[in-house]
Amino acid sequence: MSNETEITRTVPIIAVRGSVIFPHSDSILSFGRQKSVAAVNAAFQEDRVVAIFAQRDSNKSEPTLDDLYPIGTIATITQMMATEGEVHAMVRGQKRIVLIEHLREEPYLIGKVKEIEEVDSEDEEVKALSNKLTELFKKAINLGKSAEITTVMKIVSGEANTLELVDSIASTLNIKTEEKQALLSTTSVKERLDKVIDHLNREVNLLDLERMISVKTQKRFEEQMKKAMLREKKRTIEAELGENEDSSLSDDEISEYKKKIKAALMPKSVKDKAKKELKRLSQMSPHNPEGGYIRNYLDWLVDMPWSKVSPNNVSIKNAEKVLEHDHYGIEKAKERILEFLAVMKLKKKGNSESQPTILCFIGPPGVGKTSIGKSIARSLGRKFVRVSLGGIRDEAEIRGHRRTYVGALPGRIIQGIKNAGTKNPVFMLDEIDKLGSDFRGDPSSALLEALDPEQNKEFSDHYLEVPFDLSEVMFIATGNVLEDIPHALRDRMEVIKFAGYTQDEKFHIGREFLWKKQLKLHGIENKKIKLTDKSTKEIIDKYTREAGVRNLERAFASINRKIARLIAENKKFPKEIKVSDVRKFLGPRKFSSLIAEKKDEVGMVTGLSVTGAGGEILFIEVALMPGKGKLTLTGQLGDVMKESAKAAFTWAKSHWQELGIDKDFAYKTDVHIHVPEGAVPKDGPSAGVAMTVALVSAITGIPVKKDVGMTGEVTLRGKVWEIGGVKEKVIAGALAGLKTIILPKDNKKDLEEVPNEVKKQVKFVFATKVTDALSEALTVWPPKIKLQERKRKIENPEYLAAN
Repeated sequence: MSNETEITRTVPIIAVRGSVIFPHSDSILSFGRQKSVAAVNAAFQEDRVVAIFAQRDSNKSEPTLDDLYPIGTIATITQMMATEGEVHAMVRGQKRIVLIEHLREEPYLIGKVKEIEEVDSEDEEVKALSNKLTELFKKAINLGKSAEITTVMKIVSGEANTLELVDSIASTLNIKTEEKQALLSTTSVKERLDKVIDHLNREVNLLDLERMISVKTQKRFEEQMKKAMLREKKRTIEAELGENEDSSLSDDEISEYKKKIKAALMPKSVKDKAKKELKRLSQMSPHNPEGGYIRNYLDWLVDMPWSKVSPNNVSIKNAEKVLEHDHYGIEKAKERILEFLAVMKLKKKGNSESQPTILCFIGPPGVGKTSIGKSIARSLGRKFVRVSLGGIRDEAEIRGHRRTYVGALPGRIIQGIKNAGTKNPVFMLDEIDKLGSDFRGDPSSALLEALDPEQNKEFSDHYLEVPFDLSEVMFIATGNVLEDIPHALRDRMEVIKFAGYTQDEKFHIGREFLWKKQLKLHGIENKKIKLTDKSTKEIIDKYTREAGVRNLERAFASINRKIARLIAENKKFPKEIKVSDVRKFLGPRKFSSLIAEKKDEVGMVTGLSVTGAGGEILFIEVALMPGKGKLTLTGQLGDVMKESAKAAFTWAKSHWQELGIDKDFAYKTDVHIHVPEGAVPKDGPSAGVAMTVALVSAITGIPVKKDVGMTGEVTLRGKVWEIGGVKEKVIAGALAGLKTIILPKDNKKDLEEVPNEVKKQVKFVFATKVTDALSEALTVWPPKIKLQERKRKIENPEYLAAN
């Protein structure tokens, strides 16, 4: 273009947001801003010509000329209508313009603009592009693109020249304001045609895709309507014939259930039951509330692993490797488990009839009963299921609820099998000794069938109502106290006892496993913090007193938490945990190294006992006072323990000559036997020896050696009988600092289970009669004091008060 053809004019300027006005196109605009309304009114009263520029930032309410794009459109206002606070105008774009001078901003924008002259090209390529654009636009209109009817008619009829064609179509494009402005700013007709064709092509593809989706949706909808109509006709015909009512299942759902029943590979009786229930459901009205219950029942039947099994790969070497890796110590328990697996392997090879043994792990908390069950599952390559039975009192928790109840479900065993997804998992029944019973039934009785190898091939759950084969399940029960398990249930299980860990075993477990585990759990394993051997022993000896290692792990966790905080606060932290650091992190010592008596005392004996938490020592105290031979027992003693005390008292009275006491002693002196820690219930016959020794010590005035502990049952004739829990008691005595332990002679065989390191610390005395225990425990035996002197002392109130 030459400067001679340049046309400039001074016109009101209007800024528009979110749109671009093209030449040769009609647009309806609404104006609400004060300056825009003033500009439109002024122009309409004069020559109706305004310059329209698109705003760069549509969020700006009072734009200046710097906020507008430089290229705009000069337009004529063809119609205008004013409403309350707004002006609506129809404008027709005329020419492209460029702003060359800013003249005024109040009361509205006025500037000098220059028209950009454009010439309709006769180039062959431009014509080809125009034809392509016209055809593309027609296709878009046929696919549903919206546009003004006048614009469509003008383009379709071929009346529009190239400039009108490209600008008219550009104004209809569904693109961003920035992209439209780019089209307006493109002065080359050929380049503008290329860009508009590109944008329109994308729109046509999108419209084509939408049309295709719409057609598919419509077709699907028509098919569904057709099926629904045919089903309705079918129901009407069947109702007229009296053959069938509305069904609560569609044909597709019935077909799906049939496929699931076939895929489940159920036994024939179960499959017949499932088909029968499916037929009932298909003939049931959709409004029948029982339909939901039958659906749930069918879902349970088809989801049960009737034929799915894990490969039974019993490798003794692999099992031994896994057990050794996961658990330190407890050699007897691991040896018995490997023997059990070996028998399982040989039975499989010989194809002999399976008679599975139900294992029962009994031991104090924290010795690895539950975790060794997981290791067994891992070594066999089977799924592991754990069900906690602690506190369960309802039989239905084991056998399931009848289907007639709302919210009925199968029992814990069937639920566990379903969750495992195989019919041969390792199934752990945790805390079996904590089962309760009340008016709702006895859960332990319900377990009898599941844990009986003769019966569990056809275990019957109240909910399923069909037998399920549990013979391939490896059941492992765990508990703390064997005596708390009902006898009938105990008889069906092979008991493997887990004794408490020795100090050396705790040391290795803490150093090799627990400390590394806690470093990892607290996210500080990369800091390479070490725990010295002395610190480990300090924590075991002075901060924990248990059969297992749970409190040891808690102590490690406490140290790691404190170190983690120091690291998080960018403070200095120890790289090596010493004994001084242990005391700093864990506070004062909780236990002294020796908790046995500090000195020889009269009427005070250290006994040994076993509880659910492992072995313990207990003190037995005897006091004498003037009276009439009354025996008082305190310390929350059970019936059996009270009988042991009475037997000890009777033995002492019947051996008055041997003890050097007056034969009328029992009628002039009251005896009080007390076992400290009165809040803790105590029972059992094994304190008989300790009670006898304490009673004789009090009567004779002979002190008991402080470092001697004892256990054993005593008869009226003074015989010492065998007791249980020797390993736990001996370990507890050694931990308490005892140097000599008196045991019944018949318990000598049980010392094989006691670790050698404990045997080296303790001297063992085996008693057949109570006098054997007296000779070892008392500082003097037999009593050398004369009967007359003993009588004077017994009758002396000061002596009685002191002893």
